[in-house]
Amino acid sequence: FTLGCISNTASYLRLWALSLAHAELSEVLWNMVMQAGLGYEHQQVHPPVAIIVTFAFWAVLTVAILIVMEGLSAFLHALRLHWVEFQNKFYKGEGHIFAPFSFERILNGADDD
Repeated sequence: FTLGCISNTASYLRLWALSLAHAELSEVLWNMVMQAGLGYEHQQVHPPVAIIVTFAFWAVLTVAILIVMEGLSAFLHALRLHWVEFQNKFYKGEGHIFAPFSFERILNGADDD
């Protein structure tokens, strides 16, 4: 019981950490891309064009990274549900002893027990 509680808690903490990573990545991308683009003062590029290009780059980069992270989060959540919660409730670990394949056993006529 105790091991199951610790395992479930650690699993949910992992999901919480992923949500924090989303927020931090958005903040980092905002600081690195948008603020650099908004502060861009070059004589060759007009400010509205720079803002549009910078926003497009920021939007594509942010959405691409967050989609990958959401896919990873959904995949890990499904694994957590199968391994942690399903295995805790129904899996007993009762089965047959592993007997590796052997031609010698086949030639001797040993039964598969």
